[in-house]
Amino acid sequence: QLVQSGGGLVQPGGSLRLSCTASGFALDYLSVGWFRQAPGKEREGLGCIGRSGSNTNYADSVKGRFTVSRENGENTAYLQMNSLEPEDTAIYYCAGDLAGVCYPNGDYLSSVDYWGQGTQVTVSS
Repeated sequence: QLVQSGGGLVQPGGSLRLSCTASGFALDYLSVGWFRQAPGKEREGLGCIGRSGSNTNYADSVKGRFTVSRENGENTAYLQMNSLEPEDTAIYYCAGDLAGVCYPNGDYLSSVDYWGQGTQVTVSS
């Protein structure tokens, strides 16, 4: 399973880092995607990172503000979020793809073999 941590309440312009840790298997078997879903909206793909970390892709809505990374030795992937806006309020999910795919857009992953449990991010003053 993928276990998420981080998230919470932050003021506009602030930063947060989300973590996604593989439990029971090695994270380096997976590419990792990040997604979010706001109330009343469809799930949105934010980006992804390939198995080695050398390949990353981002949605236009977060490009330049969010950064995906991974430390395979720690079995953990990260989503660093800067310059947060109220529109970024959502539940955030990480997901793992055993095929190791990280597409430049769209669904980012070829399929999802593992989901994180989700974590709430609220951006408000």
